Amino acid sequence: MATTAVDVKELPNAYIFVADVPGMRNTDVKVQIENDSILKISGELKRENDSTSDIKYVRVERSAGKFMRKFNLPANARIDSVSAACQDGLLTIMVPKIPPPEPYKPKTYDIQIGSCTFNT
Repeated sequence: MATTAVDVKELPNAYIFVADVPGMRNTDVKVQIENDSILKISGELKRENDSTSDIKYVRVERSAGKFMRKFNLPANARIDSVSAACQDGLLTIMVPKIPPPEPYKPKTYDIQIGSCTFNT
């Protein structure tokens, strides 16, 4: 199984994954969320196979075959809003963040003071 290079960036409101997928179409790549916390990128790059001609490769440097990468997503990843786009050999996946909760702000209450009479 081959591997592909992936950059991971954290922005204030999202995580961005950028994977190299040269020569691949959208239908050749699969993006999935597993177990509510793992981003899985997989696919297969097929080598041109021209069996009707007498071509013999002298050197093969471009990778071909299946690849897969998995990434643990942080707890604040909004997995129901993940989007992906593939253009010019780059697969870009955006995983939005769940906004942090509002910080606790203690409140001050004014209490009315009345007159009290005590019987002794």
